Amino acid sequence: MKALTYTHYGSPRVVQITEVPRPEPQHDEILIRVHASAVNTSDWRIRAAAFPGITALPARLIFGLRRPRNTRLGSEFAGVIEAVGPDVKSFVPGLRVFGITSKGGASAEYLALPETAAVAEIPDNLSFEEAAALPFGGLSALVFLEQFASLKANQRVLIVGASGGVGIYAVQIAKALGAHVTGLSGPDSQRLVGSLGADITLNYKTIKLSEIKDRFDIILDTVGVVSPKQARGLLRRNGLFLPLNVGMRELLAAALNPFFDRKIRLTVNPNTAQDLRQLSRLVRDGKVQPVIETVYPLAEASVAHAHVETRHRKGAIVLSILAEETDSAAVAAFGR
Repeated sequence: MKALTYTHYGSPRVVQITEVPRPEPQHDEILIRVHASAVNTSDWRIRAAAFPGITALPARLIFGLRRPRNTRLGSEFAGVIEAVGPDVKSFVPGLRVFGITSKGGASAEYLALPETAAVAEIPDNLSFEEAAALPFGGLSALVFLEQFASLKANQRVLIVGASGGVGIYAVQIAKALGAHVTGLSGPDSQRLVGSLGADITLNYKTIKLSEIKDRFDIILDTVGVVSPKQARGLLRRNGLFLPLNVGMRELLAAALNPFFDRKIRLTVNPNTAQDLRQLSRLVRDGKVQPVIETVYPLAEASVAHAHVETRHRKGAIVLSILAEETDSAAVAAFGR
């Protein structure tokens, strides 16, 4: 089968399409025929060993100090269950599923995962491309806002990087939770962010953080441009700052939490099937929709990686693995 691989860290040019053995499901595994796979921020950081801040050394130790231990790329996927192991109870062949894995290998024609992995049934109203665009950004936004921040109706939230892979879902989920949403993004993304439900859209090129007059209960920084000091200046009393990128300044700020009523929380979201099913329900209820900027064929995987690495995309970047069954509607610039 064809799979996306790399043998050393580097630019998108290190991405290759390689023939590898097709996996066979073990007794507790499902085998998925992958139709689509997204390329997200985590994928390009792993490929390039571009780990932010204090995560650089620990990440190298995990993924490989000098070269990657696991040469298979891809974390998000959508497809059809081809076969199941004899002990699998929750899935049957023929079921359309989507999900996310930390083991890599999702950008391939087949993927074998444990039954307990972060996998769920695809909502009926989604194509494979749309489903593959959901897990990374959707789960991050859902868990950070609902579980970590306990965002409540009528609270005011600032989403920094509102048109990125996490931001597009953070805007929608914050609105679904009843919040008042301000989205900060680039000049070309204002209409998109507004269409997703943001009450106020701000252009980071024309307004400085110090010029924002509003004060917020929650700040979610998806791109790593807000310092803890700036965040505390923008938060209401008892407000919470949630950065997705963590460096030394964030660690020091978190250590000082007892001295401030405006806190910073440093955490990572576990990808679980339960949270993925909740995200799926939000999609079925029409409260969240996938947003796709571009669908690339697998042959242009290196171009897709380069696109994500610019950090100026408007929505998800998706690879079509099973090209003959691609839903052309998913190529629309701003999704459905």
